[in-house]
Amino acid sequence: MSSISPKVEQLASYNVVAGESSVSGLSSGAFMTVQLHVALSSRFCGAGVIAGGPWRASESFPRAAFTPDDSRTQNALYICMAPLVPSVGPDAAHSLRLARNVAAEGGIDPIANLGDDRVYVFTGSKDTVVASSVVAQTKRFYELLGVTGERLRFVDHVPAGHSIITMNPEDNDLGTNFPPFINRGDFVQSHEVLHHIYPWLKPATDRPTGRLVRFDQTEFFGEAAPSMSRFGYAWVPRAVEEGAPARVHIALHGCKQGYNYVNYVNGRADTANNPPYGNRYVTTTGYIEIADANDIVVLFPQAEGMDDSTTLNPEGCWDWWGYTGADYFTQAAPQIAAIARMLDRLGA
Repeated sequence: MSSISPKVEQLASYNVVAGESSVSGLSSGAFMTVQLHVALSSRFCGAGVIAGGPWRASESFPRAAFTPDDSRTQNALYICMAPLVPSVGPDAAHSLRLARNVAAEGGIDPIANLGDDRVYVFTGSKDTVVASSVVAQTKRFYELLGVTGERLRFVDHVPAGHSIITMNPEDNDLGTNFPPFINRGDFVQSHEVLHHIYPWLKPATDRPTGRLVRFDQTEFFGEAAPSMSRFGYAWVPRAVEEGAPARVHIALHGCKQGYNYVNYVNGRADTANNPPYGNRYVTTTGYIEIADANDIVVLFPQAEGMDDSTTLNPEGCWDWWGYTGADYFTQAAPQIAAIARMLDRLGA
């Protein structure tokens, strides 16, 4: 694979098959995957959720604090990822009721769109960050939406820590739970995700011929500040650039995995000790190799850490608890709206 070009391009449009896009993510990217999938279900045919909870999981225990905003934050930080008892953790039936209400109000696409999608849900049995009981509620949420049988694949037996799994010898041991949350196993998880969503895929290539485009994300933001980085990335196979029919897959990194992640100490960016993770979620997790062989454009949006008077997101997580506003889960949410505009540009 070629290195990332320093050139900044405008995101282009391609011959994308309508309604056959998909999305996957790890950790905060997994929570965000569910939000995107539910909010924009008319555009998607499937999703991959690696260590993420059900829709609006941070609202599972409203008594966590006196105000709704604080309650969502407290849930996200302390309760819904690793509840001490199931009764305070996320509840799939509650998520479904909320989704029905918001769909009836027009805030998201009709939830009936989701019933025939293909969904992959994964929890590592050694994950100490997002409990397997929480991820099991994601499985149950999709079952309640009608995603059953071979369309729903739930994996909970792999002794993995909190991570996306690769076969790279330089990655963390399988059972570890620390950054950059990319662990070494005996399979490439991004390939398993995409093979489940698109069962007809050919095997990945070890010699991709497409190119990695760096584009300016800010043109898609609108007026709201969404805690997203200036640049995003997209892998475009050569055949797609030459006009072949394409699908779009959105790959959402987790916390601390954006290209310009910087640790914050007491509210200040600790640039002197910036971890060298860089673009590893983009370049080393296997999405490019499987996409290039199958005419799939992979969109890699990038979240950015912020820690100021308006945004409490020092770890560069996607917004699954409301730091961008109370409507963080609707089509009007700043991050969802920005990614939807990127999909529009790509032709999806």
